[in-house]
Amino acid sequence: MNPLYVGIDVSSKSNVIYLMLPDGAKHSCFSVANSQDGYSQMVKRILSAVTSRSLDTVVIGLEATSVYGDNLVFFLREDASLAPFNRKIHVLNPKQVKNFKEAYNDLPKNDYVDSFVIADCLRFGRINKEVYLGDYRYKALQNLTRARFFAVQNLVKEKQRFINVLFKKYSTMTQEKVFSDTFSTTALAVYEEFESAEALAAMDLQELTDFIMEKGKNRFPNPDAVAKAILKAARSSYRLPKTVNDSINQVLSISITSIKALDAQIKEFNKAIEAQMELLPNVLISIPGIGPVISAGIMAEIGDINRFPGQAQLGKYAGLAWTQNQSGDFEAENTKLIRSGNRFLKYYLCEGALSLVRCDTEYSSFYHSKYKEVNRHQHKRALALTARKFVRLVFRLLKDNRLYRAAE
Repeated sequence: MNPLYVGIDVSSKSNVIYLMLPDGAKHSCFSVANSQDGYSQMVKRILSAVTSRSLDTVVIGLEATSVYGDNLVFFLREDASLAPFNRKIHVLNPKQVKNFKEAYNDLPKNDYVDSFVIADCLRFGRINKEVYLGDYRYKALQNLTRARFFAVQNLVKEKQRFINVLFKKYSTMTQEKVFSDTFSTTALAVYEEFESAEALAAMDLQELTDFIMEKGKNRFPNPDAVAKAILKAARSSYRLPKTVNDSINQVLSISITSIKALDAQIKEFNKAIEAQMELLPNVLISIPGIGPVISAGIMAEIGDINRFPGQAQLGKYAGLAWTQNQSGDFEAENTKLIRSGNRFLKYYLCEGALSLVRCDTEYSSFYHSKYKEVNRHQHKRALALTARKFVRLVFRLLKDNRLYRAAE
């Protein structure tokens, strides 16, 4: 193999390219716009360098830089003119490039130096596998599942902010958890439609009971008891000055609107994900508790399961692997999860593990046994271990392309 190493430092407006010869010597360094025309100019210069030096391989590397390099990777993969030169594309972890750069003394920090470091990192060969961009249906699915992930994160944050503000208006109600679901339709109606704790406390019991029955569509088994609990909580809550109370009402109203909008957004993502999943074979949905959304999130990040030699590599890719602390005859028993890994895959695997804990007796027993083993971080540890167990099941089903069958 006689390669040309291409290091690319990506930014939102431009890409700086460093072309390095097989012996590490510089061929050229230049900058192009981060656009279709810029990509075309870059490919022309790469082809010129390869042909003029009689090279047979093009090894391209760039850092994972938010979304700014995605279009470039697609372009390089689709460009037919590079295909005859055994083109290889690597998306490098910025931490890996930073650590490699530290081996050099007194290198300045600029785009040209960074592109050189990436090219030299490629030349040394201590890099991850070539970037995976197989079936574009997985990439399309990934766009949806990742967008849903961020919507869920935003909803969690918005709900936590809402609870913090709600405490100021109805302190006792949040402490005693009058509603089993803080964000049910009935609960939100109570928070929003009563001007203050005093106004709610002065409410007639029968009128409040009727209000709860109306908003809850007669789903409460004992609405009178709920109304009494609400009145009790309202009467013992702090009393706010009117000016402060008015501002709290505004914040709560806006927050409720945001929560409802995010809920609606997640439902739309779920519909889009389910429609996209109809285009892909899905054996994971045969697992009890694993629906189209969770299975989609897992499959979108894994792609072709054959790129993973074994379940251990898949677990590490998901960040469900533990660091090693060993010296001589000593080896620590308590170690932490690795910090690297695909956070989206880890999230969906953990969501799947939680569903299995609720639906599968084997996983439920495993989770609770791990929960009882320690006194600190019980849930976090038990969930990580259960998700790691789930990885083995996912790997086997995808590898064998077979449906799940419960042990008899």
